[in-house]
Amino acid sequence: MFFHNFKYSLKVLFKNKALIFWTFAFPLLLATLFKMAFSNITSSEKLNLIDIAIVNDDNYKNNIMFSTAFNNLSDKNSKERLFNAKYVDEDEAKELLDKDKIVGYLYIEDNKPKIVINKNGINQTIFKYVSDEILETSILINDVTSTNDYDIKELYNKVLKILNNDNIKLENRSNSNLDYSVIEYYTLIAMTCMYGSMLGMFSINKSLANISKIGARVSISPTKKFVTVLSSLLAGYIAQLIGLLLLFLYTIFILKVDYGNNISLIILLAFVGSFAGLSLGIFLGSMLRCNENTKIGILIAFTMVGCFFAGMFGINEKYIIDSNVPIINKLNPVDMITDGFYSLYYYNTTSRFYNDIILLSIFSVLLISISFIGLRRQKYDSI
Repeated sequence: MFFHNFKYSLKVLFKNKALIFWTFAFPLLLATLFKMAFSNITSSEKLNLIDIAIVNDDNYKNNIMFSTAFNNLSDKNSKERLFNAKYVDEDEAKELLDKDKIVGYLYIEDNKPKIVINKNGINQTIFKYVSDEILETSILINDVTSTNDYDIKELYNKVLKILNNDNIKLENRSNSNLDYSVIEYYTLIAMTCMYGSMLGMFSINKSLANISKIGARVSISPTKKFVTVLSSLLAGYIAQLIGLLLLFLYTIFILKVDYGNNISLIILLAFVGSFAGLSLGIFLGSMLRCNENTKIGILIAFTMVGCFFAGMFGINEKYIIDSNVPIINKLNPVDMITDGFYSLYYYNTTSRFYNDIILLSIFSVLLISISFIGLRRQKYDSI
């Protein structure tokens, strides 16, 4: 009886045009719109060489740390090249800055770097950051050598060698990893997972005698309600996974979205997120005392508000909520899904990712448990 009802439920789902649109067609349509809107973001965010000027006077030449460091960072043959440096006098540096041919210039005064810029920006910030780091390292070395007899030039070279081999450094990873449009696709996947809640609600409504005629027949049938509901939910989950699979195939092979090296973990999170969406539909479908159209309206509104708080309409909204009212997104299943994606995007460890997986699983089990308890207690005076 279980498999018979499962097959019947699956056929009914695929014949429901509204559910097919929201589960299959709508995510693909949004993905296409995202591609059209964000197609140029990757190239615009690429980290290019930073044009700077260095006042090449005696103060600079005699400062071994700065001259060596910037020579290495400006070396045309180096893979770690960050700057396109011009070695000029101070008057020419000012002229280049006035004509916006460089982001700023550096000169050494009293063995300390002085950075001159005419506006703020990310390139100016990087220029200042690198100079400050070199200065701090220089001060540290001078403190060590002030009480010991060292060959300072040899020590400088050793420190620079260590810094060059350090794993924590600036790299131009923007082409392959810093594609901010991927964040929008993450929220799209999260939204698609939550739209699976409509499948869950549809399956539950078929079992409620006060909602549909099918539910009335199910309620008086000899088949246990648990078997009927479980088989219907499994059919809804399978349909939702098919929709997610289509979304992944479309974005990866048609839209050429690069999800990085963690595609297996992304799919795992999508599967768990889909189950969370299904459980939300079951919960609202069984707990709300209203007609089917009102339930669907409430469900869509809940999903869209959750997507808004999770940053689908702009990452700033998520930041504002997390900073001011963090409890909202702690209970928001859409944010649990997107937060798991962000953890894969930003961090090298998966501890936060698996924490989101656990939270989503607890969320799903809790809602389904409450729903089944509520369904068992439902009684009707007449059918």
